Amino acid sequence: MARINTNVGAVTAQRNLNSSYRALGSTLERLSTGLRINRGKDDPAGLIMSERLRAEVSAVGQAISNTQRASNIIATTEGALNEVAALLTDIQDLIVEAANSGALSDDEIRANQLQVDSAIESITRIANTTTFAGRALLNGSLDYITSGVDTSVVQSLTIHGAQFGTRSYVPVNVEVLVSAQTANLYFGTSAVSQSVTIELMGNDGVTTLSFVSGTAASAVAAAVNAVSDATGVEATLSSDASRGFVMSSKGYGSKEFVSVSTLPGPGAGTFTLTDDTGVATQRDEGRDATAVINGGLSIGDGNNLVLKTSTLDLQLGLADSFGLGTTSFAITEGGALFQVGPQVNSNLQIGIGVQSVAASGLGNTAVGFLSQVSSSGEYALPKGKAAEAQAIVTEAINQVSIMRGRLGAFEKNTLDTNVSQLSITMENLMSAESNIRDADFAFETSRLTRNQILVQSGTSVLALANQTPQTVLQLLGG
Repeated sequence: MARINTNVGAVTAQRNLNSSYRALGSTLERLSTGLRINRGKDDPAGLIMSERLRAEVSAVGQAISNTQRASNIIATTEGALNEVAALLTDIQDLIVEAANSGALSDDEIRANQLQVDSAIESITRIANTTTFAGRALLNGSLDYITSGVDTSVVQSLTIHGAQFGTRSYVPVNVEVLVSAQTANLYFGTSAVSQSVTIELMGNDGVTTLSFVSGTAASAVAAAVNAVSDATGVEATLSSDASRGFVMSSKGYGSKEFVSVSTLPGPGAGTFTLTDDTGVATQRDEGRDATAVINGGLSIGDGNNLVLKTSTLDLQLGLADSFGLGTTSFAITEGGALFQVGPQVNSNLQIGIGVQSVAASGLGNTAVGFLSQVSSSGEYALPKGKAAEAQAIVTEAINQVSIMRGRLGAFEKNTLDTNVSQLSITMENLMSAESNIRDADFAFETSRLTRNQILVQSGTSVLALANQTPQTVLQLLGG
């Protein structure tokens, strides 16, 4: 049929040419951006999924950055603690040297004290000046704050970590089920019945003591106490002198022991001892406290209780006189909170406490604090308190060492592994997002060639279709 008003062939060719132009434009856009999805109409479902993956990739990337920053903070803190540990070691050397009073003059001991004072001042200065981007690290500002602690019951308290979650405070309830005990051996008579030589052994060492027949129990107890610093065993007379005395370890717990054995020899006598139940024995061991803390069972080391759960990590020392009972307190705020996951919730946050290492904070109420070893303190070297001063410094060294070990374990086993895991997660998320959204250049270049040919052929066909109506002129004899 020959018509000139409507060129259906040209319309069809134009429609197909427009379609080819749109396909070519889309291919060129994908090749120029490198993306298969540039707008919602390209792939609505794919766009939704890829945007979600992009958000997750961004969050994981920030979590990696947060963890790396936390690692830098911990490394800075641990480096400063290394200097504190070195200063404490120097102080201990000076104390041991000052104890050699038979070989040192008073002036030399005072000179040692001046060095101790300088080292203590340096430790406090390190505590006050160690910062990271303006954030103080060792002055106690990263420690947890508690409320309601009964100091007559809880003599030492260190909170290593606490998760508040949606709570404004963390309640802590301690119920002691089994009390800690010292090791005890009982001498139940008023005097030694036969001449005897005994070997007395405790946690601090061993020594031998000799007694003739008839030596009073009070004299035996005095002899035991005279060497208690070398053995770790103390003797306490019974209220009734005829009932003798009890030999006890200085410390509490299953690691503590008292052992007495009779040495053989001509005329060796007997030295009868019993335990708490009256059974004859030559050795006794202490007992650890057992408590329930926030529903979790804690078997202590003596009176030192430890709890480590996903929401609470603490260590506390009970007073020796506490026995059985319950005590409670609350953790109200504080600690260093690190966001180490892509979602903001307590499962992906880690709290850690960093205690102050100022001289007034190192030590405990049982042995004293480092500030008491300075010239103005009661354990200054010229006052002849070297043993007490050494006990304080030993406790301080132990505290700093434990803190360094915890920070090191936190950095290695928590932060470093978290970075590795998040990096793997990011790789997989980026791979998934790339599969959905990125353009396949091999596929798109082949489509480019096809679309270019279609545009060229469509243009040629449209030109032919536009010439078709001219054939009608032949019917008119034109």
